[in-house]
Amino acid sequence: MVERGLAKSRSQAQSLIMAGRVYLDNSKLQKPGNQVNRDVALEVRGKEYPWVSRGGMKLDHGLNHFCIDVSGSACIDIGASTGGFTDVMLARGATKVYAVDVGHGQLDWKLRQDERVIVLERTNARYLTSDLIPTPISFLCCDVSFISLRVVLPNSMAMISQGGHLVGLIKPQFEVGKGQVGRGGVVRDPGQHKLVCDRISDWISKNSDWSVLGVTDSPITGPSGNKEFLIAAYKTRRRLKN
Repeated sequence: MVERGLAKSRSQAQSLIMAGRVYLDNSKLQKPGNQVNRDVALEVRGKEYPWVSRGGMKLDHGLNHFCIDVSGSACIDIGASTGGFTDVMLARGATKVYAVDVGHGQLDWKLRQDERVIVLERTNARYLTSDLIPTPISFLCCDVSFISLRVVLPNSMAMISQGGHLVGLIKPQFEVGKGQVGRGGVVRDPGQHKLVCDRISDWISKNSDWSVLGVTDSPITGPSGNKEFLIAAYKTRRRLKN
């Protein structure tokens, strides 16, 4: 697909196939790993993304890049908004998603009607408890604005079961110090991008329950062209202190 110009990368090709948009001689291609002849007719159908919002492209890329499987998992979506991340998780087989957002009335109607989605509106993720989310959680994702991941994530990270994963969207404009954000609210300095990503990685790594898997660029930019990044981590056994 990449050679034919149907996808910009192998990761995007995988996403298109998993979204059911790739057809092989008028038959839907079922799996990214299927072997096909080099001269076979391939076609990409449908809109650019199959989810309720463009933001779903970010999580879809992160799950592909870090090889995270959410099928059969109960998940938390912090900063759910319209529900792009929630939609991606459901499409990949999540059994339940807690859609958490401090606002209200934003979640797409399709997701509100889905019995797998537990809508937690007007809910500040900083103060999540097991009373609000009593289900064992295997996956946590986060896309928030005007607040640092280091502030919003601690409570929800503590709720993740051993062996679970986290994918968070790093937005430099909300992580750098005062005076580092340029005109229009955009952080353009690659040095600041690296500093922010390293800072978040170090913060997660210092938590004895978590190991960072890596950081990758988001496939799309944020508002005003801000570059964003995806960080993934894995919840391990608690390391014994010396």
